[in-house]
Amino acid sequence: MVLKNRMIVTAMGVSLSEPDGTVGDRLIDYHVAQAEGGVGMIITGVTGVAWPVGAVSPNQTAISDDRFLPGLTRLADAVHAGGAKIAAQLHHGGLVAAYSALDGHPLWAPAIPPGFSADFIQYFLPEEIVAFIGDGTMPSIKVLEEEDIALAIRQFADAAVRAKAAGFDGVEVHGGHGYLLSSFVSPVTNSRTDGWGGGTAPERARLLIEVVRAVRAAVGPDFPMWVKIDSREIGKEGGITIDDARAIAPLIEAAGADAITVSAYHDIGQAKLHSASNIPHQPGAHLESAKAIKDTLRIPVIASGRLEVDVADKVLARGGCDFVAMGRKLLADPELPNKLAEGRIGDIRPCIYCYTCVSNIYIRVPVRCAVRPETAFEGRNWLPEHAKRRVVVIGGGPGGMEAARRLDLGGDEVILLEKADRLGGTLRFAGLAYEPNERLLDWLRGQIDASSVDVRLGMEATVDLVASLRPDRVFVATGAVRDMPPIPGADHDHVFSGDDMRAMMFGETTEALKRKTSWTTRLATKVGAATGATANLDLVRKATRSWMPLGQNIVIIGGELVGCELAEFLVERGRTVTIIGDAARFGGGLTAVRRMRLLVELQEHGVAMFPGSQDIAIEKNVVRFVDGNGAAQAVPVDHVIVATGAHGDTTLADRLAAAGMDVRAYGDATGIGYIEGAMRGAAEAVASG
Repeated sequence: MVLKNRMIVTAMGVSLSEPDGTVGDRLIDYHVAQAEGGVGMIITGVTGVAWPVGAVSPNQTAISDDRFLPGLTRLADAVHAGGAKIAAQLHHGGLVAAYSALDGHPLWAPAIPPGFSADFIQYFLPEEIVAFIGDGTMPSIKVLEEEDIALAIRQFADAAVRAKAAGFDGVEVHGGHGYLLSSFVSPVTNSRTDGWGGGTAPERARLLIEVVRAVRAAVGPDFPMWVKIDSREIGKEGGITIDDARAIAPLIEAAGADAITVSAYHDIGQAKLHSASNIPHQPGAHLESAKAIKDTLRIPVIASGRLEVDVADKVLARGGCDFVAMGRKLLADPELPNKLAEGRIGDIRPCIYCYTCVSNIYIRVPVRCAVRPETAFEGRNWLPEHAKRRVVVIGGGPGGMEAARRLDLGGDEVILLEKADRLGGTLRFAGLAYEPNERLLDWLRGQIDASSVDVRLGMEATVDLVASLRPDRVFVATGAVRDMPPIPGADHDHVFSGDDMRAMMFGETTEALKRKTSWTTRLATKVGAATGATANLDLVRKATRSWMPLGQNIVIIGGELVGCELAEFLVERGRTVTIIGDAARFGGGLTAVRRMRLLVELQEHGVAMFPGSQDIAIEKNVVRFVDGNGAAQAVPVDHVIVATGAHGDTTLADRLAAAGMDVRAYGDATGIGYIEGAMRGAAEAVASG
């Protein structure tokens, strides 16, 4: 098989097939966008060889019966027409098939597994727990006997034959991520002594090897087939190691595989590790393992794991791998390959590593992307045709810039009003606290700069001003209003609101800051603003590691997204941070996987967190409250930051509508939705016609 480039859409479970496992238009449209975007090959995720047994998510693609062939054939034909190759990832969930267990199917396993911690559940919000575990009934486990093993091998082989018959260009056997074949390889879950287990990795890999042999025999010598394996099981004591992976990779090659995809898995009980293995937070997490495995093989190696394009290019050039598999980046921008080929690197919409996409797996809903609303909705007309209009967009944050960009693409004359002296809104502060957000800010600014949008900075919108522009339509993306909640002592000078923090970091002057900060602080931040230093978020991040106008002991009131990311920012700058809030669980507004990492890292850095707190009162040197257990607490404090009280405000939109204008309000102006809410709200507003 010849690919037009070395970029591959890695297999991802996206829950875009139909409830009965068949392929429908939604999955086809999703993959066609990737094909037309220029990728060399697409691997369809978790295609169930035993479906509905072994299913790990709703709306999972099935390949377990001939009745699925028509949809699979339509998919293959559509991807080919789009210019890419396509492969099916052959999958059996085994011990991880919690979704099929909801329907009463047992979990297939090599042996009764040891007990494991489910501590990661404590980081879920109540509504997420319900979606994840259903009614809480514990699944049964089916320890495979000889006839079950023979059936599993036959199911993989039959599925490969169906993929070939449907016109797919190849298959990937999923031998990782704790699924059925991986559970046999892992010494933690395979304690068998009957010839399907043993003390060495090659002994435990027997089922995987037999599946590879059976697939090769079923599809013949010339049909591409490869295997995804775990390079290691991170954080799992006694789990798969890189030495195990290096030992079994040559056996997989000898059994007939044409390539190896290198991934990893983890101890699922540890919350932080959910973004440390197959969807790593660390850039290039598997490159060292990929090279180590490649050194044992003659066949190609496919590397994956948060590969930035410049790094991937260098790794390919020096022979660290042969192909790169990308997931999140191609969800954020399926046109990434075409843009690279055309030298339009700055036009690539960035992934911000918020984990919206993968967190949807945990709550059993289809994939979506925070920065690209079209993802999983490719069949919708997002830019309906219309006569050219004059449109005013109010607000230069992410929602305003995204709407202005889309309206400009649709042929409208667009005027963007922003009351500050630069674009970005709250995304500037979000980018300061979490660097990947800055990538989106830079991209949006670049798109506006390259457009025909008439940007008017330092201009606060009023009814009279907007009316004077004679718009055909007005888009209001003014963001949230941040009131100081009625907390006793909130009027003290050592108490900052979120707006105070933003203004101070960016050298803006407000009456509140004049009262709350020294003249030297105001001078320093003013100089930074005047010289342009505070416009450079990377410079601000570095400078604040040396100096910040905040004391050592800081209490943050509010444990949602803003408060948690602010705590991360401050603790990295040596401050002693305490988070207090009335929410029963912290991290609201963060996606599940991002929350699991961030809250654990805050704990590791010594941040004290008190969810469920009541009767909060601020005094000069202490914050008093009653914690979630009913105990009175007193935390010493130098500064207090109130990161709560934000709410939508449609006052301006209502006034404009009352003046007879055609108005669309969206984003945080209508309710807190953070970055995804702003981007999706903008897209929906523009698509409404």
